[in-house]
Amino acid sequence: MAKRVFDWFASTCGLLALAPVLVVLAFWIKLDSPGPVFFRQERVGRGGKLFRIHKFRTMVTDAERRGLQITVGADARVTRVGQWLRKYKLDELPQLLDVWLGHMSLVGPRPEVPRYVACYPADVRDVVLSVRPGITDRASIEFKDENEILGRATDPHLAYVNEVLPIKLRYYVDYVAHRSFWSDIGIIFATVRALVR
Repeated sequence: MAKRVFDWFASTCGLLALAPVLVVLAFWIKLDSPGPVFFRQERVGRGGKLFRIHKFRTMVTDAERRGLQITVGADARVTRVGQWLRKYKLDELPQLLDVWLGHMSLVGPRPEVPRYVACYPADVRDVVLSVRPGITDRASIEFKDENEILGRATDPHLAYVNEVLPIKLRYYVDYVAHRSFWSDIGIIFATVRALVR
């Protein structure tokens, strides 16, 4: 309960404080390329419940019909503004709304699409989906250049499933086992440091 209260309070403050920035970014996206401001995609949340995540759109509108559900290297589907938003992780800011609504937490395992959740071992899936997914976590910090890593792979999908995802899952399980208010605060500050660097 305390975590949910903190998430609600922090996301409310964040949305209010960042409102001018969000508006400017929204206009910039609209001016840069045709299509909606937000990208919404079905993700798997706590208890396996599906929800639609909010992100700023960083790709052309029919991106999922043109390629993988993961971004790989210098992906031609990414817009000019999208490249900048992704570099500084600003495309993730609208997820504060998902935190405010209760679908997500500030810190927790990143929510995956159903296709990749189906690759989780059953026992690991139960553990990972026992908590709300988060905007950031240790795996997000360690794999902040994930698209570049996958861009060097011969088969990005297999590289993600066989190499990247198992490491992420170990981080997720460790988070669930050792999570606390202060560990969440530590991850938030570590995320900010990683972005500044």
